[in-house]
Amino acid sequence: MPAEKSGYAPFHVGTQIYQTWYKVVGELGVGRPIVCLHGGGGLTHHYMSPYTELNSRLGIPVVFYDQLGGGASSHLPLDAPRDLWKPETWVDELNNLLEHLGISDDFDLLGHSWGGMVSALFATRAPPGLRSLIVSNSFPSFPLFAMGTEVIMDLNPDIGEVARKHAAAGDFASPEYRAAIQALHARYFCRIDPMPKDLLTSFLSVDKDLTVFSVLVGHSIYHVSGILKDWSFIDELHKITCPVLVISSPYDVAQPKAIMPWFQELRQVKWVEMQNSTHTPMFEEPKRYFDVLIAFLCRDDNASR
Repeated sequence: MPAEKSGYAPFHVGTQIYQTWYKVVGELGVGRPIVCLHGGGGLTHHYMSPYTELNSRLGIPVVFYDQLGGGASSHLPLDAPRDLWKPETWVDELNNLLEHLGISDDFDLLGHSWGGMVSALFATRAPPGLRSLIVSNSFPSFPLFAMGTEVIMDLNPDIGEVARKHAAAGDFASPEYRAAIQALHARYFCRIDPMPKDLLTSFLSVDKDLTVFSVLVGHSIYHVSGILKDWSFIDELHKITCPVLVISSPYDVAQPKAIMPWFQELRQVKWVEMQNSTHTPMFEEPKRYFDVLIAFLCRDDNASR
């Protein structure tokens, strides 16, 4: 079994001190670490557990953490200062964790979904220690993402009509609406039935505290109404200087139109589609998925790892 270490990184925001919970699988100092960012906002690290494969196969340390507002990290009240509710807060949290762990001078990043947005926005700062960025099932524009979910509902009119009817009425608590969203998730988020245990754990954690998800996203990813509704950082992508691997799927809730800007705007980018997956290829297509990730991470010099 690989060594594991967990702890807390104090994170200062104004006069407040929050705590970021983290776990390192493997030993820092033995190979270049990769930091894995989960989705959400408001999910937890649990569903990212398949990425321990990177430690098993490459021997590198893999860093997981619960982002501010979820899991074992500090939770946030709805009346938290307005300046806190912006994507840059989670970017600053990532930077703080890197400094706390002493790895900011040499590391890789992997972000899934919302975690891909946070890691890519961090990368626009061109941090000198960032060697590679993996953006999995993510997108740099919520307006483009919303256009994609409209396409999904058009393709699934039996479900889409129900979801749209209740969304138009603002009746997001309706059992019919919730059933429609679950049906869409079963087709575009994760096709494994029953849902993988670690993914279920992360979903249940959001149910226990909806604060971050409701403020950032709203009631549902299919009808985004939170503060991220109009957020896009496509215009910032040209600032990313490191090599980037983009992972997507035509069956993902993040539809191809929302993925395209990565390919159009990034300087050094490789784009791979997982043809047999939806939003969670780490569970649905693990062999090919991790083969692609490892080939990218080892593209230059296996010996350095």
